[in-house]
Amino acid sequence: AVESAKGKYAHMLFNELFEDYSNALRPVEDTDKVLNVTLQITLSQIKDMDERNQILSAYLWIRQSWYDAYLKWDKDKYDGLDSIRIPSNLVWRPDIVLYNKADDDFSEPVNTNVVLRYDGKITWDAPAITKSSCVVDVSYFPFDSQQCNLTFGSWTYNGNQVDIINSLDSGDLSDFVEDVEWEIHGMPAVKNVITYGCCSEPYPDVTFTLILKRKSSFYIFNLLLPCILISFLAPLGFYLPADSGEKVSLGVTVLLALTVFQLMVAEIMPPSENVPLIGKYYIATMTMITASTALTIIIMNLHHCGSEAKPVPQWARVVILDYMSKIFFVYDVGENCTSPKREKEEERRFEGDDGCQRRQKEVRSPLSNRNDDCNLGEKLNGNLHGVHGENVRETVNCCSCYKMLIKNIEYIANCIRDHKANRAKGIEWKKVAKVMDRFFMWIFFVMVFFMSVLIIGKAA
Repeated sequence: AVESAKGKYAHMLFNELFEDYSNALRPVEDTDKVLNVTLQITLSQIKDMDERNQILSAYLWIRQSWYDAYLKWDKDKYDGLDSIRIPSNLVWRPDIVLYNKADDDFSEPVNTNVVLRYDGKITWDAPAITKSSCVVDVSYFPFDSQQCNLTFGSWTYNGNQVDIINSLDSGDLSDFVEDVEWEIHGMPAVKNVITYGCCSEPYPDVTFTLILKRKSSFYIFNLLLPCILISFLAPLGFYLPADSGEKVSLGVTVLLALTVFQLMVAEIMPPSENVPLIGKYYIATMTMITASTALTIIIMNLHHCGSEAKPVPQWARVVILDYMSKIFFVYDVGENCTSPKREKEEERRFEGDDGCQRRQKEVRSPLSNRNDDCNLGEKLNGNLHGVHGENVRETVNCCSCYKMLIKNIEYIANCIRDHKANRAKGIEWKKVAKVMDRFFMWIFFVMVFFMSVLIIGKAA
């Protein structure tokens, strides 16, 4: 019975209030009087942050309250009825809009009900999904922080007609739903009074600054960490043996992998002059890998220097083969630090060389004796020509055969000696290439390490 009575009085009140009411004019008794509108913003959820187009999509609850001088009643007259809820399009509403709106849809706010109290206070709560322009600074992506402004103000009424008052010093974050990508560090509100060039009247507005901090874990594990791991593969290209044929292929493969990650970052970021931190790291790493591939090609040319190449210069023999090889623990070609029998093999080789030399002397001694005999036979040829002609003739023929044999042996020995000299020249160039490989490997390892530490330090 009580609810029926209140419903009866509510219908009566509604008919009496809106009998001569117009929602087209500002509801003040004196036209020179300022109508105060209290504004409160509640952030419910961040829908999306489009860095490329610099648009922030947010789900807001917008609460506006003001006093309507023509919508008052005596609640005792209506059985203690102190408030009613009516459609918002029946009453006058302030035309408060989002100034930095970036949406193509200019539709009106949601036509929710308003709460009308007996003293003329109207409270209008309306949900809204707003798309606002936001200046995005991606210099420190993915460790960046952003500040996006939401500026609300009246579109047609100046400050002498409608004044906006902050309900709170900041936006309400009590009902905020946690976002997977962004952390909210505050939403302070500031009232501004601006005089535009077109008009002399002041126009007040309220600017809510949304302070966002990006959660970088996703980008660390999907963009940054793979780049660091791939960049550490570039110096290992110098450690590959030159005869494997995969040194240049490794550098090109690593370069292509980083190019793919660079394109992924470029699709996310806006095309601005501010290159993101991770983009700088990619560019520096790609430059380093390009340099390492070029150096690898040069070192491979040194490694494959053959017998036609010039000898190793003296300064390179002293600096690279004597000093740098000891610093970087580079041994001869085919030798490594895990072969302790190398010295014994060297001794055996030297012993073998001495044996060969002894055998050559043994072979040369009878030949020399034969040669002396031949010379002696030639001397005796003139003295004993008439006595022992046939024996001397046989001796001279035999001596000519030994002379030809000696020439052939000397020719073979000279060829072997030249072959060993050319082979030693090629081995020296291979060792030079190996030392340079180790040198650049450690140089690039240090560069990659310091670049990784630098990007982490900048992010911190």
